[in-house]
Amino acid sequence: MNIMPIMSTCLVILRLFYLFYFWLQLHRQQMPDQVSSPPPATSNPKDQNSGDSVAESKAEAASAEPGSLVKHPLQNKWALWYFKNDRSKNWDDNLKIVAKFQFVEDFWALYNHIQPASRLQTGCDYSLFKDGIRPAWEDQRNKLGGRWLLTLNKQQRSEELDAFWLETLLCLIGEAFEEYGDDICGATINVRGKADKLAIWTADVENKEAVMAIGRKLKARLGVPAKTIIGYEPHDEAMARKSSMAKTKYSV
Repeated sequence: MNIMPIMSTCLVILRLFYLFYFWLQLHRQQMPDQVSSPPPATSNPKDQNSGDSVAESKAEAASAEPGSLVKHPLQNKWALWYFKNDRSKNWDDNLKIVAKFQFVEDFWALYNHIQPASRLQTGCDYSLFKDGIRPAWEDQRNKLGGRWLLTLNKQQRSEELDAFWLETLLCLIGEAFEEYGDDICGATINVRGKADKLAIWTADVENKEAVMAIGRKLKARLGVPAKTIIGYEPHDEAMARKSSMAKTKYSV
């Protein structure tokens, strides 16, 4: 029996099978959406509407492709203030807004393009407050409140000041104080000749629960040693004394 014709036929069939297999794999790679998605029906108006929704979703996804900028919103809008120690001007004229922001990316863009707190001239301040609140005792949101105050010596200016200030800013914009976040007004860093001062301002000196929780959180986030005591000063006493120093009401 001559088996050559039979073998030739089998080889042809085998080659056709492989050709079909490779074509199918190539087709799947080039058209994944058509392979994985069922074919749309166009006879039903509801199905047509569904197709429109799919097209809209694809358009939205295309707009968020890698390379497009997607910003991450903060819970609150913030304003960075700068106080310049110009004795030829009054206090209000020396206080200026640097910028406002309400997205994470805008905060970092601002922070990375301003002078570090440790390099400010003596007598100058940075303040970060919720939009609409001035970093002043007399502001309506501040006058019934006070501040947690941490004093830093000259050596700490070069070693810890910038790290402490950045951590404080992150606590504010990151809502680290959780359910007591509404009591937060802002924070200040004062560069002075004898010692620098970092403070968080709160809205209500009589809200002891919130004030104490904020103070404990601040101390923990800054890594302040347990033996180091930081105090809380009411603004009304500071205003009455016309001084930046006031009697401590709470401490942690």
